[in-house]
Amino acid sequence: MLVPLVLVVVWCATTSVYRVFLPHQLPSPWQVVTTVWQLAADGELARHVAASVGRIGSGFAIGAAVAVILGILVGLSPTIEAVLDPTLQLARNVPSLAWVPFLLLWMGIDEGPKITLIAIGAFFPVYVNLVTGIRQTDRKLIEVGYVFGMTRLELVRRIILPSAQPYLWTGLRIAMGQSWLFLVAAELIASTRGLGFLLIDGQNTARPDVMLAGILVLASLGKLSDAVLRRVERRALHWTDGFAGLVGSERT
Repeated sequence: MLVPLVLVVVWCATTSVYRVFLPHQLPSPWQVVTTVWQLAADGELARHVAASVGRIGSGFAIGAAVAVILGILVGLSPTIEAVLDPTLQLARNVPSLAWVPFLLLWMGIDEGPKITLIAIGAFFPVYVNLVTGIRQTDRKLIEVGYVFGMTRLELVRRIILPSAQPYLWTGLRIAMGQSWLFLVAAELIASTRGLGFLLIDGQNTARPDVMLAGILVLASLGKLSDAVLRRVERRALHWTDGFAGLVGSERT
């Protein structure tokens, strides 16, 4: 909590004490807390949070699921890699906002384009990390599997996929962060609710306190979702014996 507390103190000093920033430039922490309380009391904050969390959940699940399927296929087959990977790498470099006009043309202005855009943001981190993890599997382990008479399916299930798990979880955590980033762009698409809409509404009405409230809620939800994934990751990878840092690895 040290760094957040220092930031809050600096924020208070520059807004309430020394007035480096005027209220219309940077509201004080108390103004933002008051705004969050008012939004929560009116039920408006809960409505925006529910809309955004629903979109994040759907988009992340779809993007990650497709990425896992394609990542396994590409990682296991050089032929499929040669066919699919160049096109996917080309699409990976398209800016998120560039997809918006086409998604509107293809899918209208309902939830479809918003969820699709978030799914695109979640897809590539999982895909790239999973393919890398599969290709980083130790060849000696594969040879041991052949010695014990494992079939190709058994090699994939018992050696290759477990070896790639740490990369997969890293990709999932990055994808979750990307999903929150893409959420704001997604909620530019004719939205009337959601935290991205709250940010834009605060900008249009010259309410920096509303904008900061939206940013803080977004940041908090993003941190919470990452913490949940980290906890699940630790349980899933309990069998690994990874490096825990110089202090943690010292023996007494």
